[in-house]
Amino acid sequence: MIFLFLSVLFSTGLFVIFKYFGIYKIDVLKAIVVNYIVAFSMGFLLADRKIPISEIYLEPWFPGSLVLGALFIAIFFIMAMTAQKNGVSVTSIAGKMSVVIPVFFGIILYNESVTFLKITGIIIALIAVYLSSVKAEKSNKNGTLLFPILLFLGSGAIDTILKYIQVTHVAEEDISIFSGSLFGIAAIFGIVILVFKTLKKRTFFGVKNIIAGIVLGVPNYFSIIFLIKALQNNRFESSTLFTINNVAIVIVSTLVGLLLFKEKFSTKNKIGVFLAILGIILVTIA
Repeated sequence: MIFLFLSVLFSTGLFVIFKYFGIYKIDVLKAIVVNYIVAFSMGFLLADRKIPISEIYLEPWFPGSLVLGALFIAIFFIMAMTAQKNGVSVTSIAGKMSVVIPVFFGIILYNESVTFLKITGIIIALIAVYLSSVKAEKSNKNGTLLFPILLFLGSGAIDTILKYIQVTHVAEEDISIFSGSLFGIAAIFGIVILVFKTLKKRTFFGVKNIIAGIVLGVPNYFSIIFLIKALQNNRFESSTLFTINNVAIVIVSTLVGLLLFKEKFSTKNKIGVFLAILGIILVTIA
């Protein structure tokens, strides 16, 4: 349970850091690339089992880390496009509602339990995610459903693939180096994109972007590490764990926004937080 708590804590920290990115005008792409390099370095430095980088491709989880690394960067851009085209609320909702995908595959692939109480809790949790995330903002008439759908599918795919690789290929002593590898692959993709952007328009990297990337990289690394460790706990089914994890992040992020950034807290948001707590209780009991 402690690993799940820490995963929620560090994941919420990422939202707080991204909020400050906007305040301090950080170049998000540059900071993201630095963040992946930092997380990659931590993965290899803190690994229990040392593996030469030249031999990483021989590991059974390497193909999965390639897919996840590419998805990390792709979802980052899709998230940005969704925010621009459809608004921040739609972005948040599409990302968090994707929890239904790993829950569905958990039931299908791993024969996890399906009870009335559990399904009721998951449905309540999904409603809670919507109500907690929705904000009063002007709708964009030119918005397209394409990007929210891609964000929904991509976010769900990341959680589902992460669970599958963890179950089938990642040993306890390889968690750190596996996480470091997928961050390293994401960094490579990010660097390639940065190079192409720099060729089109030359800009200085900026010390503040490097500092921001370092600040982001540490909690990003630990959020993945603790999520994988939580998934390895046989006391929780993945459908239960992903529901609790995502909804808890929504609750804590909403409360942090209210207390730290003085964000407006509507009646819908309050109902959402209440339902989120109820949903977590029902799923946990089930």
